[in-house]
This record gives sequence, structure tokens and C-alpha cells, in this order.
Amino acid sequence: MTDAASPLPTPLASTAAPGSAVSSLVARPRRKAGAGRSTRRISRHLRAIRISLTGIILLAVVYTIAIGKSLLVPLVLAAFLGLALNPIVATAARWRVPRWLAAVTLMILLGAGIVTAVATLSQPAMNWFHDAPTAMRSLAPKIKPLTQQIEAASRATQSLAGGVVTRAVQQPNSLAFTAWDVMSTAPKIVASVLTVALLVFFFLVYGDEILRRAVEISPTFEYKRHTVSIVRSIQVEVSSYLLLTVAINVTLGLVTSGMLYFYDVPDPLLWGCFATVANFIPYVGSITTTAVLAVVGSLHFQQVGTALLPAMTFAGITAVEGNMITPMLQGRRSRLSPVAILLWLLIWGWLWGIPGALLAVPMLTCVKLITARLRGWTWFAHIISR
Repeated sequence: MTDAASPLPTPLASTAAPGSAVSSLVARPRRKAGAGRSTRRISRHLRAIRISLTGIILLAVVYTIAIGKSLLVPLVLAAFLGLALNPIVATAARWRVPRWLAAVTLMILLGAGIVTAVATLSQPAMNWFHDAPTAMRSLAPKIKPLTQQIEAASRATQSLAGGVVTRAVQQPNSLAFTAWDVMSTAPKIVASVLTVALLVFFFLVYGDEILRRAVEISPTFEYKRHTVSIVRSIQVEVSSYLLLTVAINVTLGLVTSGMLYFYDVPDPLLWGCFATVANFIPYVGSITTTAVLAVVGSLHFQQVGTALLPAMTFAGITAVEGNMITPMLQGRRSRLSPVAILLWLLIWGWLWGIPGALLAVPMLTCVKLITARLRGWTWFAHIISR
């Protein structure tokens, strides 16, 4: 009875102050909101730090690429030549020919071709450089009828051009090469050529062994198989692209030489070789070659229509090559956006000069083929594609 009559225990909440429950309910959301603001503030700071570090790393990489030009240009050129020539050596290896023997034979043939081309074209090129001031003076009266209509609006420009011509007259041999120039630049050229040749040879002979060593350190068999598949496919695609590009440009040079020979333009092989090399730079190369052929035609022919005929014919040839033949042969996998090409040319031309401009588009194509097969980088291949 005593137990039944005793009062029930009072809950803790009933003994608390009337407003304490409400204040505790209000304080919890405030603490949560404060924690959320602190988390967002920390994430913003981390994002800012990440962006700053990325920018610093990017600037460091650009600076390293710029100051390492003398080392990186031969290395990149040798890598491209090795990729382009590797299918030939691999085919010879399948026919039981040792890789070193196939590589040596290929390098000898390639070196003999380059030496023959340089020996054949060096004298005409030196003659053109030596006669450039005199040729420019003889060109001025020929182009005067074309500028008569805009003479009144370009007096200042013509006076400036007159000063340039006067200086050229005073120094007619300013563009000529001296014996000291040749002797001072010859060791650097020979060293660069030997460096590229040795790197290409070692890439051809030991390229597969380096790949095999890299695959051996992979953690799992599935990872090894995936790595070999990606590397082999990229190697085949890059090699086919480079060989096809070289074949197209050499064919363009031969067609240009034949066209110039038909028009009786002097030194057609020289300008065909110039067109071959310049065509590795899209848009800029064809425009430059067209302008050069216009000047050459104006120097050789008297009438304006006949003088511009080689340049106009070359413009038609490059239009057919760039819009029909190359897209048909290379397909859509290697097609690049014109905006991406121009930006890439500006960047690498600024970093490495003329070698960077020549290597820019092959590098961009290789980057596209590689990123299209790397997980997480397909967006970049999609952006630079046409």
C-alpha cells in the first residue's frame, strides 16, 4: 500500500525551466548552420589553394619547356621519327631480320636521302638568299601598277618602304652567308643531327624492350593487359598518322615541283621541298608557300597574270589536298578543330619557334589519340576534335 500510494518519479523535463526546451531546439539549427558555413568556407579555401597550385605548376611546366628547348626538341623529333619508322622495323622483325640490322639499314637509307637532298638544294637556296636584295629591287617596279590606286592613302607606308629599300641598296649583301657563319653554325647542326639519329636508332631497337619492362612492373595481370592494349593501339594509330602525313606532304611537294617545272619557274625542286616542309604547319604553311611562290613568279615573269599563275595553281592544289584528300585518307579520328590548331601553333611557336610550329600539329594529334583512350581525359579529345 505504501508503494502504491507513493508519488511517481518526476521526469527531468518537467523540473526544467519552461523556456529551456525551446532554447535547445533553436540552438541546434544554429550550431548546424554554423558548422555548414565553416565547411563551405574551408572548401572554398581548399579550392582556391588547389587552383593556385595548379597555376604555379602550369607556369613551372611552361618555363621548363621553354628553357629546355635545346634538349626537348631533338627528343620529341626523335620520338616522332621512331614512331613513324617503327612499323617498318617491326615488319622486318617478323621476317626474322634482327631489329638492329633493320634499324641500321633504315637509318643509312634515310641519312643518304637527307644528305642528297641537302647537297642538291643547298646551292640554289644560297643563291636565292644572296640575290634577295637585288631581286627585291627589281620586284618594286613590277608591283607598282598594283599599288597605284591606293597610293594616296599609303604615302606614309611608301615612305617607310622607301627607307627599307634604300637601306637594302646600301647593303646589297646583308642577307648573304659568310664563311664564318657557316663555320660557327655547322658544329651545332651536326651535333643536333647526330643526337636525333642516335635517339631514333635506340628507339627503334630498344623501344619494345622498354615497353616490356614497363609492363612487368604493373601490379596485376588485368592491368598489364590493359596497358599493353592501350600502348599498342596508340602506337599503331600515331605511326599510321605520321606516315600518312609524311606521304601526303611529300606528294604535295612533288606535285608542286612538277607544276613549277611546267611553268618554267627556276629551281622547282627547292620550292617543292619548301612546300613539303611548310605543309606540316596547317593553314600558315600553305599561305606562306603561296606568298613565296607569288614573289618568285613576280621575279621570273614580266606580266602580272603570268607571275601569279604558279601561286594561284598551288592555292588550288592545297585546297583540294586540305579539304578532300587528307580528310578522306585520315578519317575523322585525326581531324582537329581549326581553333585548337591555331592556338596550339601560337603556343608552341612562342615556346620553341619554327621547330615548335613544325611539331605542334603532330603533337596535338598524338595528344588527341592518347586522351581519347585514357579514362577521365576523353573530354579534352572531344574539345579539340572537329
